[in-house]
Amino acid sequence: MTNRADSAAATRVALLRAAGDLLDAGGPAAVTLRAVGAQAGVSRGAPYGHFPDKEHLLAQLVVDGWLELAQVLDRIRNGGESADAKLEAALIALLDVAARKPHLYALMWSAPTGDPSQIVEAAGRSQDVFLGLVGDIVGREDARRYGALLMSSAHGIASMELSGHLSKQKWNTTPRALVAMLVQALPGASSAGGVSAGDQT
Repeated sequence: MTNRADSAAATRVALLRAAGDLLDAGGPAAVTLRAVGAQAGVSRGAPYGHFPDKEHLLAQLVVDGWLELAQVLDRIRNGGESADAKLEAALIALLDVAARKPHLYALMWSAPTGDPSQIVEAAGRSQDVFLGLVGDIVGREDARRYGALLMSSAHGIASMELSGHLSKQKWNTTPRALVAMLVQALPGASSAGGVSAGDQT
């Protein structure tokens, strides 16, 4: 028999899933507490019992987005590939979020709303794993500055790809190939990275 706590938890999960679907389909403007409740199939007042307003709901989606990315990066770091291949996979995972969930990706990189501390903590978990991957190649002392270079470059790649300004016809390259070039340019990187710069697929 389902108790009240389990029922509340299930409702919260349903609301977040509905909010994510609405965000993917129509961006932040499509996410209202009323629309989320209707999408989740709960009472009109149910969303307000879990989230005081739309901003807190969107903030939770951002927190969940960063935590999910952190889990992906953890799996990558614990894998058996080379350090270069792991770092390439980590950067491609970031590009994958941008490609699959562009509205969520944009929110993840925007000014925090709701409870900023939760977002900062969640983003920090992803950052820590990412910096560990970078440090495995360039060393711990240089991990932050090279990490900033890689992350800002990957963010630029994702933005150009989303806006349609990174066409293969114009630049004769692909996002994956650019990621490989970035990693292979790092001091300490192997020339035999996971994805060669000439891979245009």
